Amino acid sequence: MDNKALFFSHIRESNIPEVRELLVQHPEWIHLRDNKDFTPLILASYYGHMELTQLLLDEGAGIDEKDGSGNTALLGVCFKGYETLAKLLLEAGANVNHANTMGATALIYATTFNKMEIAALLLEHGAKVGIKDARGNTALDQARMQEAKPMIALLERYS
Repeated sequence: MDNKALFFSHIRESNIPEVRELLVQHPEWIHLRDNKDFTPLILASYYGHMELTQLLLDEGAGIDEKDGSGNTALLGVCFKGYETLAKLLLEAGANVNHANTMGATALIYATTFNKMEIAALLLEHGAKVGIKDARGNTALDQARMQEAKPMIALLERYS
């Protein structure tokens, strides 16, 4: 395994001392991409590694860097349901209304996967309910299709 592959392996395993050491040796790796086009920040946050995500932010990771599908770290944590990480990324300045290549936003993901607390957090940080994905659906449309009454009520308050 080459050093770059090892670096991403350490990120997946949340081996913070090794990640830190490799970043000391190769500070440019903060923007490196793996074979799936994930950045260290996207990968760490997707795996739910809070402390490592914070370290990468402290080291200058691009908070809104995108993978090959246009997903940012914030979209990934909203898809996975990691509320604490979503809060960390939002407080660090993540673009709450970024849309991926399919037009999905963090709010659309939170709604689609019925993550009420994350949806509320996103709305508190200025998420727009009216953004449409590539199919022409908004977060509110998603909630209505799923007949998710509490989510519908939440989204309607911000419409």
